[in-house]
Formats: sequence, structure tokens, C-alpha cells
Amino acid sequence: MSVPSPESCSKNACGLTDIGRRRTENQDQFLIAELRKSMLVHSTSLPVDDDVPLFGSARGQLLIVADGMGGHAAGRRASCVAMDHLITELLNRMHWFLHLERDHEDDFIDSLKDLLRQAHARILSEAEGDDTQRGMGTTLTLAYIVWPRMYVVHAGDSRCYLIRDGHCEQITTDHTLARQLVESGGLLPEEEEQSRWSNVLWNVLGGSGEQELIAEVRRTDLVEGDMVLLCSDGLSRYLSTETLAGVVSEGCSDHRGICHRLVGLANAAGGEDNITVIVCSPEPPKNGKHAMSFRPRDGSGLKVQRFDDDDESDLSQLLSEDGMMPEDFADEDTLPG
Repeated sequence: MSVPSPESCSKNACGLTDIGRRRTENQDQFLIAELRKSMLVHSTSLPVDDDVPLFGSARGQLLIVADGMGGHAAGRRASCVAMDHLITELLNRMHWFLHLERDHEDDFIDSLKDLLRQAHARILSEAEGDDTQRGMGTTLTLAYIVWPRMYVVHAGDSRCYLIRDGHCEQITTDHTLARQLVESGGLLPEEEEQSRWSNVLWNVLGGSGEQELIAEVRRTDLVEGDMVLLCSDGLSRYLSTETLAGVVSEGCSDHRGICHRLVGLANAAGGEDNITVIVCSPEPPKNGKHAMSFRPRDGSGLKVQRFDDDDESDLSQLLSEDGMMPEDFADEDTLPG
């Protein structure tokens, strides 16, 4: 029996990855992250320490699952390269995510597609000079949640589901030959899962590189009470949408328990592949105050200045006259006392 890796949980999401019962290496990757405004001050006349980062409130939540493929650890390398590239590019393109407006939505979606294409090119470039990594590739499913919208960009057969009112809907489309045959009428829907083409992917990051990557993008409007689930095919091949809906609905806000339950069911059903799952309860932004903590230059005690989410005050107006210095931005409920 395999032992799941330590789970990674935030206040409204949890992720878990497991090697499964048949594989000797886990080539899956996942990420749960918040995107925040930040500033790193290098030099200023204000009473602020140099090179102390200042952080604002969260602007969106990022969920990613990648399932690598390829022998001699190439699959693990491919999924790592994809994740590393996405994280780097997301940080460099943060303005798209922090200032996403409806009238620029098409540009934002094009930017998401470009992110996947660049990661695709990066994997192909790395594999080119190493015969042991030639043909390596990875699926990738990314969900960006900025309430009440969720953008999903996807390639491969990892999946994103939306669970609402006890019903589970698959948001992504499997990029397999079996799914293509079903859509063209060459295969009955009930024959898809057992088809020999169900595990043959025609669209992944990396791979043979014989055709251009197609980045599928979907937008979904969320409502309170929705749950979002991302997973690799090591989970979805064993568990129906009815089972997923049941486990998630029964687990309610116990994201850790849901993840362990789902991984356990997939292993019990065969566990022939690595298993990765993320469960998230998207939340509308809280209307309330955030805080900026200060420490005086003389080292005496922590002082806190609170401000509303829509406060457009200049940084200099938040600094007191007694020479206090910004230590950090944080949500009010994370501050001491």
C-alpha cells in the first residue's frame, strides 16, 4: 500500500499527490497559490528598511495539476519544467492577474494560452539535447480564480471539475484519441473509458512536438457553495462524477479529508498510476479591513494600522510621524492579538 505524500493545505484548499500502487516514481506535480500585490523597496527617503518586501491583500487564487510522461524520470522532469516556467512567467506577468477587467478579458485569455505554448516550447528545447529525455511531456490543467470568475487553461487529460448542489460537471475536455472518436461518432460514449485509445494523448506540453500545442481555455462563473476539483487521470480513471460529487459533498469543508478519501478510493480501485488531487472552496472576497504592521526604529513594540480594501491612500500617508517602518502587509486575522 502506497503512502500519500504530505498534503498541502490553505484555508480554503488542499492538495495531495500519491505514487499509486504500481509506479516506482511520482511524476505528478501540483500547486496551490495566492497572487498578491507586492513591493520590494530598494531605496527611498521614507523611513522604510531597504529590501523589505511589502505585501497587499490577495487578488486571486491559482491551482495547477501536471501529470508528466516519459521514461527514465523524463516525465517528472517535464512536469517540473512546466511548473517552473509557469511560476516564473506568472510573476513576470502579474499585471494581467492583478488588473483583470472584463473589457480586457480576451487579451487575458490570449495571455493564458501563450503561457502554455511557451512552457511547451521550453520542454521541447530541454529534450532536444538529451536522448534520455526525448519525447518527454506533461499534461497541465490550471485554474485561476478571481471571484466570481474561474479561468481554466488546459492540455492533456488531467481534469477540472465543478461541484455545485451535489452535481459534478467536468469543465475540461480530455485530449485523447478516444474522446475524439466519441465526438466524431466513431465510438459510443459508454465505450470510451474501456477503449484502447483512452490513454493515447494527441495534445500535451512537450511530447513529439510534431504539431502545435492547443491550449483549451474555459471561463466559468462561480456562486457561493461551489467546489472546484483538479486531478490527474490516476484519479479520474477510477472515480465517476457521481462518486466525486458524493465524496466532496459529504466532506464539506474538510478539504484534507476529501483529498485522502479520494486518493484512497483510487488506490483501492487499482492505483496503476500516480494520483494527484486539489480540492478548493472558492470564496468571495471578505468586505473588511486589512492591516499594515509597523515597528518603530527604536525597536519598541509592534504597532498596527488598519485600512479598508478600497483604501487608495498613498504609502506615505500610512507612515506615522514617529518614524515607524512597514514590516509587512497581512490580513487582519493573521496579526497577533
